Amino acid sequence: MKTVKDYFGSLVFDDRVMKATLSAKVYASLKKTIDEGSELDIGVANAVATAMKDWAVSKGATHYTHWFQPLTGITAEKHDSFISPSPDGGVIMEFSGKELIKGEPDASSFPSGGLRATFEARGYTAWDPTSYAFIKGKTLCIPTAFCSYDGHALDKKTPLLRSMQALNKQALRILRLFGNDSVKRVTSSVGPEQEYFLITKEMYEQRSDLRFTGRTLFGAKPPKGQEMDDHYFGVIKPRVAAFMEELNDELWKLGILAKTEHNEVAPAQHELAPIYTTTNIATDHNQLTMEIMQKVAAKHGLVCLLHEKPFAGVNGSGKHNNWSIATDAGQNLLSPGATPYENAQFLLFLCAVIKAVDDYQDLLRISVATAGNDHRLGANEAPPAVVSIFLGDELNAVLEAIENDTTYKDIEKTQMKLGVNVLPKFNRDTTDRNRTSPFAFTGNKFEFRMLGSSNSIACANIMLNSAVAESLKIYADRLEGVEDFETALHEMIQKTIKDHKHIIFNGNGYDESWIKEATEKRGLLNYRTTADCMPHLLDKKNVEMLTAHGVFTEAELKSRYEIMLENYCKTIIIEANTMVDMAKIQIAPAIEGYTADVARSAAAKKALDSALTCSYETGVVRKLSALTDRIASKAEELETALISLSDAEDIGAESIIIRDTVLVLMGELRIACDEAETLTAKSYWPMPTYADLLFSVK
Repeated sequence: MKTVKDYFGSLVFDDRVMKATLSAKVYASLKKTIDEGSELDIGVANAVATAMKDWAVSKGATHYTHWFQPLTGITAEKHDSFISPSPDGGVIMEFSGKELIKGEPDASSFPSGGLRATFEARGYTAWDPTSYAFIKGKTLCIPTAFCSYDGHALDKKTPLLRSMQALNKQALRILRLFGNDSVKRVTSSVGPEQEYFLITKEMYEQRSDLRFTGRTLFGAKPPKGQEMDDHYFGVIKPRVAAFMEELNDELWKLGILAKTEHNEVAPAQHELAPIYTTTNIATDHNQLTMEIMQKVAAKHGLVCLLHEKPFAGVNGSGKHNNWSIATDAGQNLLSPGATPYENAQFLLFLCAVIKAVDDYQDLLRISVATAGNDHRLGANEAPPAVVSIFLGDELNAVLEAIENDTTYKDIEKTQMKLGVNVLPKFNRDTTDRNRTSPFAFTGNKFEFRMLGSSNSIACANIMLNSAVAESLKIYADRLEGVEDFETALHEMIQKTIKDHKHIIFNGNGYDESWIKEATEKRGLLNYRTTADCMPHLLDKKNVEMLTAHGVFTEAELKSRYEIMLENYCKTIIIEANTMVDMAKIQIAPAIEGYTADVARSAAAKKALDSALTCSYETGVVRKLSALTDRIASKAEELETALISLSDAEDIGAESIIIRDTVLVLMGELRIACDEAETLTAKSYWPMPTYADLLFSVK
């Protein structure tokens, strides 16, 4: 019987396969490109292409594709077969270095935000050798960047690689100041935890809101939700366990380090967490993970919902982005060590992150901004829209001592006493984990908790890498060449703490008083919606920083502003149209049918006994009749508001109308329909209820 060790990475053209199939010279040259960013030789590319093709064909592959991540938020692929005609009328299997390095998909049908006209079709995909090729089905998938004919980045991978390059450059400058000349590369690493819901396919098919939008637009609160906390970490149901088992197998074959699985807080909600890896690879892996989750779920008669808020009234789904930075020698630069107060290098990198998060809190909020995530942020299962940093007691005490030039006193280790002799004794950690903080330090990394479950993690890590690179650049510019390095270093760390301590908050982020304190006393930003935050992408300070580090051009930033706001608007317009359709065609007729039957029942009773008042039936008929009128009125108002969007002068103005009018009307229509659901007999209701959806998987 094969073990996980036997088949882990069996569908990946990884380092083990390259060592076995490439000559020593070709392998060494490719590794230099991967590890040090040196230029790729075409002769090496040809050798790699041949070995890659032979390996893929031996695994049953017949096609190859340049696998890329356009600005749709999902992946894209165009398949070409390996076959070429042979003189004898047969075929041969060919794949060249040229085909490996460059592809040419049609760029005109992907979002470009004005970077190119529709009739300008040519675009290019370029092989990313830092992310391993893999086999999916019978296709060799080659991770690539995607750009326009003019060289503009039309994807999420290219800016991510640029941000990693910027971070590496500035981090190396800092390490050199500390006398570390042996490190050749610094990379950011990520472990993205993925939350999701599972429901039965049968019920999913009966809900047009789920099919069209990924979330329920209507649904009355069920008698039981998550109040008992009995689902969290509970026994995994057999059908879900079977799904998780197959999911793990498929992920492990692709070299994805799926590690942890458990039930989440809401009924039908679950989580998968991987071991962290290089940010670029982690981004590719997370995109694959979401795709494979949905494919495996379908095989089990289930549907995997990745929307941030598929159900009102219970927890939504996030994606916790565990971020750190490390050298090629394996040193984690965010590891405090045994004596963080004396670890000057750690303190400088820590301060760089604190400064970055404060200076660019708007960019971090923008990086997670979607219509779906707006429903989740600040909803007591996710951090508020205000960005703050949690450090914990020990690091907070360290920074306070440095700021005030006082002696730091080590926090005494507390031994846990559980009152049972047979249980092991262990020391309590010197800091807690704060699940209400958007950006929490958790030992040797930061957990950025604001990402939505369907988001690509690329956007958040682009902004995080870039902002930290900017902090490190400022530090390096000031420290390089100073006469007294130790004094200058201490003063810089101290100044950072004084200037940016208002971003540090170790309390309850869910408390309303914190939001008031954050915005009124500390001056922190609170962008509640995508429409609020997105215009700030083009603020002068943001454009200057991102272009200075070569992460984006100004044109690329303007395109992303257009694309992200357009996506926000289109998403909500689709939801609003779906609501109107469901209210008119499904919900109102169902209510009217039940109301008519109740009225006939009352009439039949009165025919038998004219003295009967039929107060129950009369009350139901009156309430439902009023609700039917209200539903019709609100649906009409919503339709009118949608028509008025055509008068908006630009996408920014349209997003404001959607935020202030369309979303409000959608909420009012939902309230009326949900109230009607509680009064209508279940046999009349035209779709599965929340109780059905959340408790259907056994």
